[in-house]
Amino acid sequence: MATILAVEDDEDIQVVLRLLFDSAGYGFLATDDGRTGLRMLHEYRPDVLLLDVGLPGMDGWSVLERVRDIADLPVMLLTGHDRVVDKVRGLRAGADDYLTKPFSATELLARVEALLRRAGAGDLGDVGEVFDDGVVRIDHRTRLVTAAGREVELTATEFRLLNVLVRDAGAVLTLSHLLAAVWDDPTGIAPDRVKFAVLRLRRKLGWAGDGSPLVAVRGVGYRYRQAQGTPVRRPLSSS
Repeated sequence: MATILAVEDDEDIQVVLRLLFDSAGYGFLATDDGRTGLRMLHEYRPDVLLLDVGLPGMDGWSVLERVRDIADLPVMLLTGHDRVVDKVRGLRAGADDYLTKPFSATELLARVEALLRRAGAGDLGDVGEVFDDGVVRIDHRTRLVTAAGREVELTATEFRLLNVLVRDAGAVLTLSHLLAAVWDDPTGIAPDRVKFAVLRLRRKLGWAGDGSPLVAVRGVGYRYRQAQGTPVRRPLSSS
């Protein structure tokens, strides 16, 4: 049974969330304090974090920054303002989704379940398979990614995004395609999620320069620029 942790200082919203997730069969934990939320994250290891941006004391932005230092679980921001600047800031900081208050309980549940499906859907590669084209190496059994001889730690979303791109190396993948394949969002809403996830992925892999293998195609989407030769996909050795 998946567990949802909500860091939310509005008691009424906490009650609504508890009723919603209890009735849907999920475990539910809640706190109104950011520091306590970080301790609960370490102690209970929830599957999804619902994070209010406007927390007193340690605000949601600070909590998100700390969370991304220690965990790669899906994070949904709950915001009281439908401001583009807040959404951009959250996506840039590593949030997986956001929802503006007041929100529909049905929509919230659907989005959380999409986050859970995405986190549990694996890496889009066969277990035991290795992708290695001399630029990046992806071990699907261990989820280990290596670029330029350096091990790179990716979140679940970043790992799926990289896999989708290298799986179709050379092809231009549209924003709507990436949203459906990586974020389980066939509506194609909020393409900024792709933009900022790509920025984070490039930064972690050291691909921020002009020679990046991950290329933006203006007005369309992104493609992974295949290295010379054919990418290698091979099973892990039994040794």
